[in-house]
Amino acid sequence: MAGLTTCHKSVRWPRYRLRSKSPSRASFRWVAAFPGTVTLYAKNLDTGAAVGIHEADPVRTASTIKLAILTSVFDAVERHKAEWAERLTITQKEKVAGSGVLASEFSNGVQLPLRDIVNLMIVLSDNTATNMILERFTADSVNAYLDSIGIRKTRSLRKIMSGDVASGWSEAGRLPENKNYGLGVSSPRDMVALLEKLERGELVSAGASKEMLAILKRGQDTAGIRRHMGNLVVANKTGALDALRSDVGIVYSPAGRIAMAITVDRIPAVNWTPDNPGLIMIADLAKMLVDGLGNK
Repeated sequence: MAGLTTCHKSVRWPRYRLRSKSPSRASFRWVAAFPGTVTLYAKNLDTGAAVGIHEADPVRTASTIKLAILTSVFDAVERHKAEWAERLTITQKEKVAGSGVLASEFSNGVQLPLRDIVNLMIVLSDNTATNMILERFTADSVNAYLDSIGIRKTRSLRKIMSGDVASGWSEAGRLPENKNYGLGVSSPRDMVALLEKLERGELVSAGASKEMLAILKRGQDTAGIRRHMGNLVVANKTGALDALRSDVGIVYSPAGRIAMAITVDRIPAVNWTPDNPGLIMIADLAKMLVDGLGNK
């Protein structure tokens, strides 16, 4: 398949769900037949084995940009620009539909600690929590933190829209070349780089990195990377739009810590069930990646 690159000679792909008869690059041929676009990058953080499909291409992040937002908030707290106990107020202005509970179950004027808002943004992918955080810290501050750690292509572009109204634009979000990316833009390679820094304790501090991973491990969306992982521990963040599903995370397998970022876009039919074909694709690929990159 065009665009497939293996970055370690020992990578071999096992047979999986009868998709391919050969434990090789042919295992990915069924991806080419998918009626949409697939981009991915995965790396065994213990062996260095890696594989990618158009891994440097820019993609719409959907809610996976919340991983970058999470790291920037931890950085602000570490620099004493914010405190976990400070309380943020739920307002009608920040309430948006979609995932989460703040918009539907909490009254305007309720105040919650920053730590709770951050947890809701990741564990339930709460959109209102995300807007509250971007109101407090701004998308530009997220991008400034990403610049400081050498990740310059991933950008937080704006808040989550309320109806047809978008606000909270960053400087990058106002650029014409970014107008079609929505909440954020990244690449599979960038997301895996962020995950690797996190797993190695290099984001903010070793203690903060450990806390962020603990939050990601509590994520409740099991339809993508987690779907076929059984009892394996997974730290991840998902994203979804009408025609897109994405998932970035680390699978802690016996054969290594497998970091991966997978985006499936241009899904032809809107389907918000767990059996969305994009989610099935992500789940199948995640299993292949764990098996393949862990193959000794």
